Amino acid sequence: MNQPQTTTPQQADHAGISSGLITLLAVSCGLIVANIYYAQPLIGPISAALGLPVSAAGLIVTMTQIGYGAGLILVVPLGDLFENQRLTLVMVGLAAVSLLAAAFAPAPLPFLTAALFIGIGSVAVQILVPYAAHLAPEASRGRVVGNVMSGLMLGVMLARPVSSFITALSSWHVVFVLSALAMVMLGLVLRSKLPQRQPAHALSYAELLSSMAHLALNTPILRRRALYQACMFGTFSVFWTTSPLLLAGPYQLTQRGIALFALAGVAGAIAAPIAGRVADQGWSRPATAIAMILAAVAWLLTHLAPQGSALALGLLVVAAIMIDFGVQANVVLGQRAIFALGAHARSRLNGLYMATFFAAGAITSALGGWAYAHGGWIWASALGLALPVVALVYFATEKGGE
Repeated sequence: MNQPQTTTPQQADHAGISSGLITLLAVSCGLIVANIYYAQPLIGPISAALGLPVSAAGLIVTMTQIGYGAGLILVVPLGDLFENQRLTLVMVGLAAVSLLAAAFAPAPLPFLTAALFIGIGSVAVQILVPYAAHLAPEASRGRVVGNVMSGLMLGVMLARPVSSFITALSSWHVVFVLSALAMVMLGLVLRSKLPQRQPAHALSYAELLSSMAHLALNTPILRRRALYQACMFGTFSVFWTTSPLLLAGPYQLTQRGIALFALAGVAGAIAAPIAGRVADQGWSRPATAIAMILAAVAWLLTHLAPQGSALALGLLVVAAIMIDFGVQANVVLGQRAIFALGAHARSRLNGLYMATFFAAGAITSALGGWAYAHGGWIWASALGLALPVVALVYFATEKGGE
């Protein structure tokens, strides 16, 4: 087997990137990130099989999220220190082993431990996204990142309905076994096809982590774009936490019907490549405003017809697409902005960016569930609407150069 070509950071920033490699990176990101979401619609059967109390069933998803959040801070920055292909393969391998461990876990503790490491291994996607930015020339960096992110978002949106359908046909164990096999096959392909990229840094790991605090405090663009996306991802999380509860209530949809509804969000994935091209043209500012407005208006649409009616269900589908479109566009616009700051810290910048809005998503998911439990869709949609409105207010303070 031929060894992949090694690329220096300086060469990578001025080299081209083939459409085949872009497609491979997009597919890889989709397959890897799906590992985080497979368990979300399977909490019931998994907790029943493991004997996990209903009061603790949420840990099935929470442990994976904790692992992913920790990986964003502790692992993703290593992309500025270690050879990127090898680091990606290590994390994909960790995900594969953890998925198999989850599939055959005999009790709650082994499963939850495996779930934690599934989350850690899945941060490979956030090593690959800045890696794609390194390989892309400046003029088309937004387009390349957008195309790769479209694959990632397809993985996010397809994971839940796919795991639901597979479980309906067989069992939840099969979902994890198939995903583990997919990770093994993906690792073999990436080992053969990914060019190696060795960063120029000679920092220690401790110095690398401490430098992240400096970046957070001294990079206004990073702080602003991270807070924009924290609000946008927050509204996304509120919607996808509470809309299944609404669908199971007034609309009386089955689990399979809810899974079909989730497929509507896939349409929002087309926003990523569009946003990347828009950013390459220098139109990030108006595109950011449009993304926020789309998300805000979407919540208002859900109140234009009586709950439970066919028209209301149709409007809910439209709202799902609008929210997903706005959120996916905004995340790519933000990445295009922070990746333009230079190659030397892209992995650390991406880790901070992702960790900020991922934490916001976890918090708003919990708040959304609480709001729906206490005030129904009125409270949940009020929370969802407030988040992009806050982002718009903050956006109005943006000055040139930020």
